[in-house]
Amino acid sequence: MSEYSKREIEARGQNVEAAVVAGLAKLGLSRSDVIVEILDEGSRGLLGIGAREAVVRLTAMTPVRPPQPAAKPVTPPVARPVVQPVAKPAAVTKPPQAAEEEETDEGDVLTTPVATTPVATDRPAVIDADPEEATLVQNLLQTMLAKMHVPASVQLDVSEPDDLTGQCVNVFNIHGDDLNVLVGPRGETLGALQYITRLMASHQLQRRANFVLDVQGYRQRREAALTRLAERMAQKAKQQRRPISLEPMSPYERRIIHMTLRDHKEVYTQSVGEGDRRKVRILPK
Repeated sequence: MSEYSKREIEARGQNVEAAVVAGLAKLGLSRSDVIVEILDEGSRGLLGIGAREAVVRLTAMTPVRPPQPAAKPVTPPVARPVVQPVAKPAAVTKPPQAAEEEETDEGDVLTTPVATTPVATDRPAVIDADPEEATLVQNLLQTMLAKMHVPASVQLDVSEPDDLTGQCVNVFNIHGDDLNVLVGPRGETLGALQYITRLMASHQLQRRANFVLDVQGYRQRREAALTRLAERMAQKAKQQRRPISLEPMSPYERRIIHMTLRDHKEVYTQSVGEGDRRKVRILPK
């Protein structure tokens, strides 16, 4: 495994958030670099009697290696990048247990690259991604990055056709050095940047812009990490015969958990909580 290593620790605190902060300090990572598993939400007890600390497990989302020397700033290329296909997972039917999962990040698709596979004959006609949108959004992103003094380039890819509509969408992946500032905790900054860019593009196009924005393949890595987490927690819920609660997640991330376990024979999922505290629970059948 050379210089790479997997890192996973347990941390404690007065509450879940304090335990997460303590764990991040030990790992030396930012919030966007880890997956959080809540082992014990803790309790304040009654008048201090029976109080217990919250316990969480933090797992580095990607292999960690020692810091490397800073690279020279990357100058955004003038030529338009070569368009390459990006895989989109098969459409799924919402499980009955997740019926309340209505809020969405509009137009989000999962962009894990995979080998091209034969297209089923019963699929709808393919609708190409919008070339006018592609040119406009790439220029918008390069202008925004320049104004933010972030040296980076923008690569344009295209998703595979949607299984229900046949629609392909543009996928913009920002590449550069030390771009964590564009991702933020749990991808919140990335989500906000995508939302703002969609608004700007929609205003100029005078129609709805529907593209996906990514940074250094963050969405792909996060999807893989959440899929592994869902499978591990499903096994735990099955063995212990009790519900397992995950950390609060965005609608995009909750969908990944629901989709991963939608056909599981021994557990089901549901979303609980309100607003930013909404999370997924995995329950044994």
